[in-house]
Amino acid sequence: MTKKYQAPIVKKAFMILNAVSKSSLGLRISEISTQLDISKSTVHGITAALEDQGAIVRDSVSKRYSIGITLMELGKAAYERIDFKNIARPIMEELMEQCKESVFLGVRNGNSVTVIDIVESRKDFKITSPIGTALPLMAGATGKLFIAQMDKKDRDKYLHANPLVRYTPNTIVDQKKYEEELIKVRETGIATDDEEYISGVRAIVAPIKKYGAYTPAIWVVGFKASMSDKKIPIIIEQTKTAAAKISKKLTRQP
Repeated sequence: MTKKYQAPIVKKAFMILNAVSKSSLGLRISEISTQLDISKSTVHGITAALEDQGAIVRDSVSKRYSIGITLMELGKAAYERIDFKNIARPIMEELMEQCKESVFLGVRNGNSVTVIDIVESRKDFKITSPIGTALPLMAGATGKLFIAQMDKKDRDKYLHANPLVRYTPNTIVDQKKYEEELIKVRETGIATDDEEYISGVRAIVAPIKKYGAYTPAIWVVGFKASMSDKKIPIIIEQTKTAAAKISKKLTRQP
């Protein structure tokens, strides 16, 4: 087996970019160093290089670093290259009209799930999220789906290295019960979330055919009051049908 090439400095650079991007006020060198447990001298060298490339910018008064225009340009370019979102959009709109709940499209991105499109419910009270939001891979229905899709060896390794996290009183944190849940996902081709990630919120997710390097999924999210036990089986079938339609259209793409 070929050993993966390690580039620690690149990894640290991305850790810094990630930390800076999540800070609304920006971060000073000392704050980055403390937060990431990286020496100040290393942080100083990396931030200087990133600033030189326009990936981050430094406020001359506060000395805080924020995300730069270069990353915005790269992000926009990457987003526009995800052409399957345009194929999925009409089907997502159709699904929203059927179930009256918000419909999301996302892809697995390492240890997270990135939202790449959303069709919001027309209701006054609805679930929404900005495009680009990164959800923890272990969280809720999307987590179950993507983890269930892993090969057994990779899945066991991942679950061993990443203990289950309790987000709500309903979150499944028992390893055996979680693995039983993953078996259900593989058998039914659908994953559900009953207030396991956010209290009062339910979700249903279905897989979409792998498209190039992307592993997409479509999911419906709504408040438990509107996604009642009676409606859940109907929404499950609607979501599975939508996923199948998108997969069929993607199959026709060159």
